[in-house]
Amino acid sequence: MASAELLDYYRRRAREYEAIYAKPERQADLARLRSHVPQRLAGRRVLEIACGTGYWTVLAAASARSIVATDAGEEPMRVAMSKDYAGANVRFEIADAFALGEELGRFDAALAFFWWSHIPLARIAEFLASLHRRLQPGARVLLMDNLYVGASSTAISERDAEGNTYQRRQLSDGSENRVLKNFPTEGDLRASLGPHARELSYQALEYYWLVEYTLK
Repeated sequence: MASAELLDYYRRRAREYEAIYAKPERQADLARLRSHVPQRLAGRRVLEIACGTGYWTVLAAASARSIVATDAGEEPMRVAMSKDYAGANVRFEIADAFALGEELGRFDAALAFFWWSHIPLARIAEFLASLHRRLQPGARVLLMDNLYVGASSTAISERDAEGNTYQRRQLSDGSENRVLKNFPTEGDLRASLGPHARELSYQALEYYWLVEYTLK
């Protein structure tokens, strides 16, 4: 399970989360991703990790055969469930990304956006084992998260003994929150994913990175 600190932050941020997608400087990247992601998931049975408020769920549902969208936080998921999926086959489940249960089913695709940066470095292998147990060999996996861009990203406030980095973020209620936020390099990602992947690709946009691979 994600840390209580992180879950509480996203619980309180749920209603304002999608403001991040309105940043003017990020629109070119987001337009490219909004076009690319549905194409890569077309016709697939998709497991989504950390669906949050459903921003990417809506886009993926337009082309996927089905989606099981999971998150550990009830408040963000309530926002996601309130959206219009135009009759698409979408199911929502509260789930622990580190212990994804058999009841979720088996899938030939997975989507995990803005989750990798919140995984403690020591738990990456645990997450991947959990995810891959729910996928068929040959499943297509899409991962995406933030690049650190000094003029746009929240500054790193601290680093712990394991190398995890943290930000101090303020919500509209005025509260300041300590949030785990790692920024992996391409080499970091290839080292973690390489043993499980074939046809692994890495794209660095201006504000985001996107990884796609086929599960061995």
